[in-house]
Amino acid sequence: MPEDSAPEAAAHEDSAHEDSAPEASAPEASAPEDSIDLDLMLDLSTPWCLRVAATLRLPEHIAAGHSDIGELAAVAGCDQDALHAVLGHLASQGVFTEESSGRFSCNRAAELLAESRFIDLNGIGGRMAHTWGTLLDYVRTGQPAYQQVFGRPFWEDLAAHPKIAADFDALMGPAGHGVPDFDIELSGGWDPIRTIVDVGGGTGAMLASLLRRHPQVRGILVDLPGTVARAGELIESFGVADRVTVEGQNFFDPLPAGADLYLLKSVLNDWPDEQTVAILRRCAEAARPEGRIVVLGGVSPDETSRSLGIDMLVAGGKTSTLTQFTELARRAGLEVAGAGTQSSGRFVVECRTAK
Repeated sequence: MPEDSAPEAAAHEDSAHEDSAPEASAPEASAPEDSIDLDLMLDLSTPWCLRVAATLRLPEHIAAGHSDIGELAAVAGCDQDALHAVLGHLASQGVFTEESSGRFSCNRAAELLAESRFIDLNGIGGRMAHTWGTLLDYVRTGQPAYQQVFGRPFWEDLAAHPKIAADFDALMGPAGHGVPDFDIELSGGWDPIRTIVDVGGGTGAMLASLLRRHPQVRGILVDLPGTVARAGELIESFGVADRVTVEGQNFFDPLPAGADLYLLKSVLNDWPDEQTVAILRRCAEAARPEGRIVVLGGVSPDETSRSLGIDMLVAGGKTSTLTQFTELARRAGLEVAGAGTQSSGRFVVECRTAK
């Protein structure tokens, strides 16, 4: 029985004794903040223990029969006492079961941990986890401190570590965000659209989804060479490979010219204002006179509450209000033709070149 209904049930139960029993005073309603467990929110041990266990592949090793802590430490390449402390903590939190002293088994929570993506501390998940430690520097300066931890700015770090870059591409693609299953509603509809350029489109999931919905459209996928090199299998799986051209380039360089639509999905939120203007300007320069630039991500309604995202810490990204974005677009030679939350639930901004 839900807690909210318990007082009501008690009232019914006592109704036969109303004449003889004094009326109980109603409990005072507690404020929402009274239910917040601040100690739980401040806990750092559990999140880090989970990441360490995932990185060491502990659920897989235990499932393979290495249940004794000594054997598990040997196969995972760890100090036995330190590993025992980590597993003991996780077992106390309901992840893994310590069946007897130093002997562990996997429960459902541990199995789910084994299935979790992007929390390996050796991959992009580790980069992001460690970056949260730079939050104080970011708040004080407004600038990312990623370089202080990893020696290079975020994008240069990815370029220097292809495996982590591939992990990042996977995170941004279907493995991390799912396959896009929504359309983009355009003023005037899709009938006039023949060519779309997906700027910073990663491995092409959004572009392929749109081309499958709109068979009259051809697409150009623009992203860094290493990223677009991983796009082929996904585009083939959508059955649109014959309508896609891949351009491996930096989107701060001139873009393929003359398209009807330039799409910026989950791009501008990774960049501060000056770079946002530069990207928008490249789109404005490339678009045909009646072309459109459509933005998903990096812009929010003016009344939306501010929030903190990892993109702000790793790369200095920013989500602008619509009013702020309108000024950035103006500086890039664009004007906002429309903006709103579409049936997909996503806030979409449509721009045209300024007349």
